[in-house]
Amino acid sequence: MNSSNVKQIARQRILILFEQAKKVCNANPKLAMQYVASARKIAMAAKTRLPKEFKRGTCKKCNSLFVQGVNCRVRIKQKREPHVVATCLNCGNQTRILLKRKTERKELEQDNYSNEAPC
Repeated sequence: MNSSNVKQIARQRILILFEQAKKVCNANPKLAMQYVASARKIAMAAKTRLPKEFKRGTCKKCNSLFVQGVNCRVRIKQKREPHVVATCLNCGNQTRILLKRKTERKELEQDNYSNEAPC
């Protein structure tokens, strides 16, 4: 098997594990943590990145699936750059998510350069 097939199978398994974790998280949070931990292990073994919605929806320290108001606190902060802070209520770990995108800045800079007259 080549690496692209392995990565594709890994992505499918990761999706399945996160779907199962979402279904089970209210009834059995420890089982949901195990699903998230095994999905992370599969991603590391296959050398693939987890999708953003999965990264942002879980705690990196204790592998718990975030359910807002139950085991997660979400706050918007304006210091330095605007960002969201998600605090895991199980272990206390905080995750920062920046709100400004770096790609938008690059696109604006490129547009400014394209408007200038060529030499």
